[in-house]
Amino acid sequence: MMKIKVGSIKLLNSKRFFVSSMSWLIVACASLLFAPKDLLAFLSLDQLVHQYGQFIGLGLIMGVAYFLSQIFAFIVDEAIVYLRQKRTVETIDAKVKLLDPAERALLREFFLQGQTILTLPQNELAVKNLVNTSILEMLGNERHYAIQGPTAEYKISMQARNYLNRDVLRLPAGEPSAEEMSHLIKTRPHFINGLIQSRKHAV
Repeated sequence: MMKIKVGSIKLLNSKRFFVSSMSWLIVACASLLFAPKDLLAFLSLDQLVHQYGQFIGLGLIMGVAYFLSQIFAFIVDEAIVYLRQKRTVETIDAKVKLLDPAERALLREFFLQGQTILTLPQNELAVKNLVNTSILEMLGNERHYAIQGPTAEYKISMQARNYLNRDVLRLPAGEPSAEEMSHLIKTRPHFINGLIQSRKHAV
């Protein structure tokens, strides 16, 4: 980890040095090419510009081209990020409208347990479907159990939170009645109790 950080710092410093060098190249070349002739003669630079004018012009073109390429790359990167986010939102919106009972029950657990992060089985089909459609995000902390298989910590993605409400999850509008609570408990995912027992044994 330390080696990666040191490498990243060196790369960042090298990039800063290169950008700074290109900036000074543009300033120097532009100054020599567009400065008044009297000023160049006063500074004894007129002969230098006369002899190496083509190289100075080439240096200016290279510097300007570099920064134009950086601007173009930035615009392309921003466009890619925007399109990915748009596609993610569209995928979430479509999936929320087609949640099956197992997926809806799984999402309800976050609200029923009052938790933003839950430990869930990675091989569960509902978990896989919600991850693939960007509704759930895996945070890590993977563990392996002989009976239940691998688990990990998950949270509801920021984009999906705007689409998940009580109506979508079919939760009571207010405090659930005894009958409503009984129904919610009966429809909980089958693996929840097993995970709770596993956490108790782990403690």
